[in-house]
Amino acid sequence: MSRQPRRPVIGIIANNHVLNERFPVMAAGQMEALAVAQIIGGIPLLVPPNPAMITVEDLLDTFDGFILTGGRPNVHPEEYGEEPTDAHGDFDRNRDAVVLPLIRACVQRGQPFLGICRGFQEVNVAMGGSLYPEIRDLPGRMNHRMPPEGTLEERYALRHRVTLAKGGRFADVFGAEEVMTNTLHGQGIKTPGPRVRVDGLADDGTPEAIYVADAPGFTMSVQWHPEWRAAQDPVSHALFSAFGAATKDWVQNTGAVAIPA
Repeated sequence: MSRQPRRPVIGIIANNHVLNERFPVMAAGQMEALAVAQIIGGIPLLVPPNPAMITVEDLLDTFDGFILTGGRPNVHPEEYGEEPTDAHGDFDRNRDAVVLPLIRACVQRGQPFLGICRGFQEVNVAMGGSLYPEIRDLPGRMNHRMPPEGTLEERYALRHRVTLAKGGRFADVFGAEEVMTNTLHGQGIKTPGPRVRVDGLADDGTPEAIYVADAPGFTMSVQWHPEWRAAQDPVSHALFSAFGAATKDWVQNTGAVAIPA
């Protein structure tokens, strides 16, 4: 009797929070976990963003793929050779210490990851790129930040177009050269890393879709939030499906994690 392939185990990078202004917690949104369960058919597990608790080697051996989530703190500018200013906002050096080396290890190993918002920015920094602290302060750029008021539906509403490179990876996944996306970020790519390929731009020239050139695995990352209603939105569904296929290939080809279906 043949055994069915096991479900991929997906590490969702958590963020540090303070609950009820008192209790330190590590948490991630339900939306990413739902996308993993509903679209990929995988097992979502949180990754603590603290190098005192885990090592990159532990993570590579435990998970089949990673979702590099969004988060309010930004990558510390020292990670790309700049001094912090008030415009850079808050930081989480513990998350930097976990995720940046994890990205580089995944790129080298071919282990799949999907970068979202802060995760998109982490990929660029990990690969030698830099960031603007505030996109809306640049001449000719729109305000990409989350609306300060409104329901979740209003905050995650589709707000701008992203034009994808003709014949590029994202156009292939989406089956289109233009898509509409939400936008909830303040920072953005300044200089792409040497191997970072910008595959999609907002109308104001802000990079919105990237991948790592010559990487053996899935490295597609987006500046928007595809986890919002991912099962219903065709663009989000296609992106998570492509990432899911990569994680299933990893399971089939490596069998790194012995968790049965």
